[in-house]
Amino acid sequence: MSSLPATKAITVPETQRTSTTWSRWYQQLWKLLALPLLLFFVLPIGTIFVRLSPEDVWKVLQAPQALQALSLSLITATVTTAITSIAGTPLAYLIYRRRSPFTRFIETLIELPSVLPPSVAGVALLLTFGRNGWLGQSLSVMGIQIPFTPLAVVLAQLFIASPLYVKSAALGFASIDCEVRKAAALDGANRWQILRYIVIPLSWQAIVSGLILTWARAIGEFGATILFAGNLPGRTQTMPIAIYIGFETSLELALTLSAILVLISFGILILLKTFLHASNSE
Repeated sequence: MSSLPATKAITVPETQRTSTTWSRWYQQLWKLLALPLLLFFVLPIGTIFVRLSPEDVWKVLQAPQALQALSLSLITATVTTAITSIAGTPLAYLIYRRRSPFTRFIETLIELPSVLPPSVAGVALLLTFGRNGWLGQSLSVMGIQIPFTPLAVVLAQLFIASPLYVKSAALGFASIDCEVRKAAALDGANRWQILRYIVIPLSWQAIVSGLILTWARAIGEFGATILFAGNLPGRTQTMPIAIYIGFETSLELALTLSAILVLISFGILILLKTFLHASNSE
């Protein structure tokens, strides 16, 4: 009866074992280096929910001031997003269609409100639409008052949040292969038909993403709103303003509204990431 041949033991070179050990230590080191900033983000947000109790939340949600601020923020953010989709799409298409020094200047001008301090945006809106502003004087003659009204809330949100949509939509339009547009033009499609049947359907992911980000940014707008629209409970007091005032009057109100804003923002971001992931995996 023949015996089986002996199996040679596989030996791993010392240099390879050393390299593998260093690779593992390297991965652990990066995890440790990433931990401080991650905790810096997580701990303050988590503290908001730790300080809240169900009784405090229920009590605040029954307060008229909280409900008015919540409803005003939701309504104005939705109106702002609707206006942005109507007025921002042609602007994004213009930026995408004509790449010239002029359009690059326009693109930079559109992005400016996103990097400006919100207080500067509020002052700019007041100087334009205020009672003694550039356009406000003519509007006052016609009996139209914009500052310290719900319309001022919408305009402040529009000024700050709409650039997110314009930028996202323009990038979506630019991602379309130009050969597709040329083929449609050769088939007799005009510019409107190309926009309606080619450009928008192929860039709908960027459009929806921009609208979601615009809505989320609008609902959290504070600086320009408080300067341009003021703090009138039930009229111009949005959730961020109510949170700011709540630290002086009612900490439970400020914490509850802060938690609601955190949940809304987190839900919007999760929805956006899930939507983009599902769209990219198709």
